[in-house]
Amino acid sequence: MEEVQTGRREALAEKVERLKRERGAVVLAHYYVPAETQRLADYVGDSFYLARLAKTLDASIIVLCGVSFMAESVKLLNPARRVLMPEPAADCPMAHMVRQEDVDRVRAEVPDLAVVAYVNTTAEVKRWADVCVTSSNAIKVVRELPEKNILFIPDMNLGRYVAEQVPEKHVILNRGYCPTHNKIGLAQVEALELAHPDALILAHPECTREVLDEADFIGSTKQIIERVATGEEREYIVLTVVGVADQIAQRTEGQGKRIYFPEPAPVCPNMAMVTPEKLLACLENMTGEVALPEESQRAVEPLERMLELAGR
Repeated sequence: MEEVQTGRREALAEKVERLKRERGAVVLAHYYVPAETQRLADYVGDSFYLARLAKTLDASIIVLCGVSFMAESVKLLNPARRVLMPEPAADCPMAHMVRQEDVDRVRAEVPDLAVVAYVNTTAEVKRWADVCVTSSNAIKVVRELPEKNILFIPDMNLGRYVAEQVPEKHVILNRGYCPTHNKIGLAQVEALELAHPDALILAHPECTREVLDEADFIGSTKQIIERVATGEEREYIVLTVVGVADQIAQRTEGQGKRIYFPEPAPVCPNMAMVTPEKLLACLENMTGEVALPEESQRAVEPLERMLELAGR
């Protein structure tokens, strides 16, 4: 049975590679999609890496294995390219967790204000913002802004973490959150600590404050992977979506490191929808094309400013 499954995976991979060549397509994948899908991609990374990379690619077609806000961002930064999604229904609940009336109210009431939107937002929400950020560059970008007051949308957990790291700013929080990271509870972390007292604890800043308080290291998905890969510790408790496990395994092969995730393992249900079979179907049928959002120029400006400030 295992040989049959291996044969099917190899045949699927061969078809994907052939179609990429025939279509002139490049496949990008986020760390949170299934490992089998990541292995079929040309580039794997976090949202900041993929957003920055998208501007440099010399390909007529970009296939984004991730959720809809990521594909929108790639299209905004590459309006002349065809951008496809293997699973158009893959969405991010947090991307919608902010209301325009709340943003307008704060703008009217608070002077010297910058609206900072996590890149995990729809193109419509990006149009309300002055700059976008990712979990890997949020601290740097907020620190670079000239405004004293910051409205951080939509993620309250990342916003609170940024506020603690940049105390010279006054950060106003919105009540959005990532359902998957928000479900990682203190009891799960404490159980892991008891079972593995020597393990280094690494957490994504989308986790709750009580979980972050237990962490030895807080960082983006890429930063967590790098810390495990380069660390001297033998055991690691990783508090983020389990999709990073494959990249960690590749980077630490032969090092004898042991990695532990909370139970049940944190899985993003939308990212999990992006299977190898759907990637193959997307390339075969050229389906899932992402349209350029309305008022695209206004939506792309916060992304462009993010790239400029983060690159300083």
